[in-house]
Amino acid sequence: MSRRPIQLTVNGRRCEGFAEPRRTLADFLREDLQLTGTHVGCEHGVCGACTVIVDGDAVRSCLVFAVQAEGTDITTIEGLEVDGELAPLQAAMRESHGFQCGFCTPGFLMSAHALLHDSLDRTTEEWRAQLAGNLCRCTGYQSIIEGVERAAELLRAEEARP
Repeated sequence: MSRRPIQLTVNGRRCEGFAEPRRTLADFLREDLQLTGTHVGCEHGVCGACTVIVDGDAVRSCLVFAVQAEGTDITTIEGLEVDGELAPLQAAMRESHGFQCGFCTPGFLMSAHALLHDSLDRTTEEWRAQLAGNLCRCTGYQSIIEGVERAAELLRAEEARP
């Protein structure tokens, strides 16, 4: 199968490469761009471990072909930190001990990042419902939800600063 050229922006950096039409975005990010923070779990879009932000939306990168991402702006887990510092979401998750083994962490963080960008004001039940598409086999989810709620709190405080 012939490889096709693709250009996209990943974590603020312009990237170019070649991909066979059947190559997933997850594999392209991990293998071609060496961004291994995007994890591949079920490869069916069920677990959420491969979630990245594509043009502002949380997307399961195992369900998207790399060639479909041509011209898009992508943020991976590696792109959340700012100037070497943890983003408020990352800091809140660490503070709440939101994760154990870490396999689901990138997907949860990227899904939560998109949700936090959309709205900081959700109830606990709404956060649970919105993040229900991400699976974790280690925790009871409570600490993850607490971390996202803490991140919303930190972001609201940032917005309120003059």
